[in-house]
Amino acid sequence: MRRKIGNYIIILSMITGSCGSQGEKVKNVSWPDIQAPVAAIKPYTRIVHGDTVVDNYYWLNDYFKKGPDSASVIDYLQEENVYTAAMLKSTEPLQMKLYNEMKARVKEKDESVPYLENGYYYYRRTDEGRQYFKFCRKKGGLDGTEEVLLDVDEMAKGMAYYAVSGLEVSPDNRYLAYGVDTVSRREYVIHIKDLQTGEVMKDRIMQTTGGGVWAADSKTLFYTHKNPVTLLSEKIKRHVVGTSSAIDVEVYHEKDNTNYIGVSKSKNGKYIFIESEGTLSSEVRYLRAEQPNEAFRVFQARQNDVLYSVTALDDRFLITTNKNAQNFKVLSCALDATNQDNWQDFIPHCEDVLIEGVDEFKDFLVVSERKNGLTNLTIHDLKNKTSYPLDFGEPTYTVRPSVNVEYNTDVFRYGYTSLVTPASTFEYNMRSKEKSLLKQQEVLGGYNKDEYVTERTFAKVRDGVLVPISLVYKKGTKKDGSAPLHLYAYGSYGASMDPSFSSARLSLLNRGFIYAIAHIRGGEEMGRQWYEDGKLQKKKNTFTDFIDCGKYLIDNKYTSKGHLYAEGGSAGGLLMGAIINMAPDLWNGVIAAVPFVDVVTTMLDETIPLTTNEYDEWGNPNEKEAYEYMKSYSPYENVEAKEYPNLLVTTGLHDSQVQYFEPAKWVARLRALKKGNQVVLLKTDMDFGHGGASGRFDYLKDQALEFAFILKLEGITE
Repeated sequence: MRRKIGNYIIILSMITGSCGSQGEKVKNVSWPDIQAPVAAIKPYTRIVHGDTVVDNYYWLNDYFKKGPDSASVIDYLQEENVYTAAMLKSTEPLQMKLYNEMKARVKEKDESVPYLENGYYYYRRTDEGRQYFKFCRKKGGLDGTEEVLLDVDEMAKGMAYYAVSGLEVSPDNRYLAYGVDTVSRREYVIHIKDLQTGEVMKDRIMQTTGGGVWAADSKTLFYTHKNPVTLLSEKIKRHVVGTSSAIDVEVYHEKDNTNYIGVSKSKNGKYIFIESEGTLSSEVRYLRAEQPNEAFRVFQARQNDVLYSVTALDDRFLITTNKNAQNFKVLSCALDATNQDNWQDFIPHCEDVLIEGVDEFKDFLVVSERKNGLTNLTIHDLKNKTSYPLDFGEPTYTVRPSVNVEYNTDVFRYGYTSLVTPASTFEYNMRSKEKSLLKQQEVLGGYNKDEYVTERTFAKVRDGVLVPISLVYKKGTKKDGSAPLHLYAYGSYGASMDPSFSSARLSLLNRGFIYAIAHIRGGEEMGRQWYEDGKLQKKKNTFTDFIDCGKYLIDNKYTSKGHLYAEGGSAGGLLMGAIINMAPDLWNGVIAAVPFVDVVTTMLDETIPLTTNEYDEWGNPNEKEAYEYMKSYSPYENVEAKEYPNLLVTTGLHDSQVQYFEPAKWVARLRALKKGNQVVLLKTDMDFGHGGASGRFDYLKDQALEFAFILKLEGITE
């Protein structure tokens, strides 16, 4: 059956490159001569819509299902970890070098930009050598006495994983509510700290999303409760400080298991909102924050194919919606007449501008937009009824609203970054139109952005659509096909992968790599239609877009087949699985992080977290047409007896988003069927989940491992 790994002294040289395109070269890569683990075959038959499928590795879900093979699953995953470590042992000095140089760029003793809320300046600071942060405040001004509200470094001592979320101070400044996850399944316990006494109270609110919203009385906390099995956000409850969570009142129960729910508060502090949203439809309920015991009212009943969100101003509500407006528009209504019959135009729909959100202030509105694949901010003066966009001046960049908690202010903060510009926080006076840089991420070791080049280009894909690609590389990098290129994408849920700076990425760029992001369909970079054209029965556009972007980069001499590498995570890991099935010879190496690769099996199992929420994204396989389309691209279902690229697959045992068994099954099937000598490696983090390590330095070890993998394939050892 499975074979334990013994000594790995014998070295076997293998050829992992191929010849043909200009700039390609044959690379001799030495790997230890070790037999890979072999997963036991235990046939399981699935019959759906008259289609019979035998799944030899279905048993690998037993640890998740608490089945009879639970212990065997752990043994297998540990064998895979030992194998991966042995295969990459020669890279350990490089991994350590990469980790040290990436860590050396991080300013260890640092502090976030303070923000003013209700008379206090709040900020986070980090100390040298510590993994986490301290959440602090000063009263009245920045020269005041520091009050450490949470010392997460101390709280996390002795924990393999520790995440703090949803920090919310009550309106009277007395209580701090916060969520803690020590398992890495995004299931938080909410605690409440009395900031007057320093006591963490006995309140323990289990199975939450981590965040809470305070009512105006500073004693009532609304929070989102999760289903303990499916982890779906299912209920909104009301908790009173100092009482047992066992008596918390359920104020809302979402019956549609395809929707996510959450609770929030308007910036002016007057309203509490419950949002229920699926991929295609949403509904909002609202309550005056000063009346926490009253019932929530429906703002506008949900409708098929209509999304909307609500923003509260002092004299009206604003509604951002796609009703008769694919790229969204903004409407307004009176505070006492919220039905859609009362909605009036405020910002009209524009065919080539996607409205992504609004940030409200007493006299101004900041609208986050996207045009031609680039983000933008437009300022609206509510009194003068004028508007103007901000200008940023780089070919490819990302701009987003920053922390803006004050309603009665003329000052707006935004974050700005690009592939060569470190994360920067600006403050902009909307009345005087003056801006100032408050903070820019400091990169230790002498980073100079002028030593790097960023580009934006468009690949014409097979159906004639132009797909944007953002690139960065070090000056002097040749475009003759000889440069190695790392191509990244995601392409799902309408999530746009906008260009941003990474100090860790410098370790690749400084070794001659080009880094590129393919803004493929399934994201929302080019507007709402861009997303619609990359989901459900059009999902394959996501995969072919990525493949065609790879071919474009080869054709235009940015790289060549022997030097092209791909990476994606989660739904982007699905992308990786699909593209190696569809175009296996295009990539020299692929990294698939926490990959969603067993689409059909997962989407048929409603006990798996997130499954029912995803029907509008992937389809419901209980319907024959959706089942057949999913099966036609699901990576696990389509593994064949052919040569695949070198592959590094990572997962987490406690992953709540993509369960560990999907990548484990995929690797087992690839090993059983693939031809050739390319390596397939699986690394399971036995302590963490979907996001990896919680410490601010630990994740760099994972980054170093991934970089070392592709550097080894490229023949780079230093």
